[in-house]
Amino acid sequence: MTADLVRVTRALISVSDKTGLVRFGQALAARGVEILSTGGSARQLRDAGVPVTEVGDHTGFPEMMDGRVKTLHPKVHGGILARRDLDSHLAAMKTHGIPPIDLVVVNLYPFEETVARGAAFEDCVENIDIGGPAMIRSAAKNHGFVAVVTDAADYDAVLAELEANDGATTLALRRRLAAGAYARTAAYDSAIGQWFAGQNGETFPARVTVAGSLRQTLRYGENPHQQAAFYVGGTGGGAGGGAEGRPGIATATQLQGKELSYNNLNDTDAAFELVAEFERPAVAIIKHANPCGVAEGDSLPDAYARALECDPVSAFGGIIAVNRTLDAATAEQIAKLFAEVVIAPDADEEARAFLAAKKNLRVLLTGAMPDPAAPGMTVRTVSGGFLFQNRDSGRIGLPDLKVVTKRSPGEQELADLLFAFRVAKHVKSNAIVYAKAGATVGIGAGQMSRVDSSRIAAWKSADAAQAAGRAEAGTIGSVVASDAFFPFADGLLAAADAGATAIIQPGGSMRDGEVIAAADERGLAMVFTGMRHFRH
Repeated sequence: MTADLVRVTRALISVSDKTGLVRFGQALAARGVEILSTGGSARQLRDAGVPVTEVGDHTGFPEMMDGRVKTLHPKVHGGILARRDLDSHLAAMKTHGIPPIDLVVVNLYPFEETVARGAAFEDCVENIDIGGPAMIRSAAKNHGFVAVVTDAADYDAVLAELEANDGATTLALRRRLAAGAYARTAAYDSAIGQWFAGQNGETFPARVTVAGSLRQTLRYGENPHQQAAFYVGGTGGGAGGGAEGRPGIATATQLQGKELSYNNLNDTDAAFELVAEFERPAVAIIKHANPCGVAEGDSLPDAYARALECDPVSAFGGIIAVNRTLDAATAEQIAKLFAEVVIAPDADEEARAFLAAKKNLRVLLTGAMPDPAAPGMTVRTVSGGFLFQNRDSGRIGLPDLKVVTKRSPGEQELADLLFAFRVAKHVKSNAIVYAKAGATVGIGAGQMSRVDSSRIAAWKSADAAQAAGRAEAGTIGSVVASDAFFPFADGLLAAADAGATAIIQPGGSMRDGEVIAAADERGLAMVFTGMRHFRH
């Protein structure tokens, strides 16, 4: 029968990450715990004056094959796996001279880190741990009698239990540690499997797993009655690796402000991915994962002012993303608006000081910008499973455009068309984006009818102009982007009625001819991209 309290008399320690190792080893030794260890772990403990028995001396079998074979031995796994409540197991231990091991402290070869730094194939393979996962799984299976530690963050919890229970661990702690141990080996094997699939050129292997590490338990999810948490890692790197290396909310440091919510994280990710699309200084203001204003300019203050001008009402309580180091002039303007989050690759000292006065404003610094053209995977759950797809890293340039109308767009129209189409990629479908001089002037998102998106965007642009005291809506003389083809001419005509002069859309409708004829009749220039950007 499993006991609640199990005294730790012997520990096996073999770690790659040696954070806190000496302090932990010293505390165990002070309690009279015999320590078995290997390689670098044994050397570091011995150099610190901690008595250590080499595993090779314990087993009577030396390490061999460059350390590939050292802990795969009955005297190790027998000591870990033996059930102390079965006479047959105790008899086998006595017959074969196998002493019990009550604590296993193992973290694994740094496979994920080796892949992340771009190491050669052979180096990655050599950093696949074999003995470590075997010991971890053995100890976790026998958690009724053995505690297993795979994370240095758990050292203090183990030491606290030993202090509180006269050198023993509780069943509750051992079960918690066992759960974490299996999750760690599962994530480790997941990373290896995805990497191998990528090496073999498999985008969608026959079996795939999703693994992540808990970053933060959130107050609630989209709504207060839903529970939520933020995990980092996962599938963003595609079959070849995880997402944790992509600059963004997973890499960000929060300088100030309240705890981030589920919706904050979702919207902030959308904002930062959008603003990464632009080479010039750019600002995106997001509300409910949709942009309410985007602009690029010669400077961040200029881009911010024009992004805000698109829809200042919706910008209230929004997310602001910039693609340059945040400067004081921009921060001073941001501080005048109620915003939930500001995210930037960095911020200068003056900008930080301006924003510090807004104590509830969350300020995130990511250290870098993500590459919008980088490959990767996204995942979405459905009932009974999940959907994988490549990240929408498609980008359209001037050579990709096909002029289909009698009139060709002018130089400024072409620049604005490409700008608007990049923004449309980040607007929920059906998406319509009006733009002028490198800034959005009207956005219609998430409508069931494309013509409704055209009308809503124009209506919001007119409202913004009236509120600002301008004589005409920003859509007058603008261009318009559609994330997918116009199935009928009505959406295009609505844009023309709003004052648009040029259109960019994927093309490919059965009624393309009708749509082109309507554009010609209204004197519009129109280009096809051949690429759709649905975002559901």
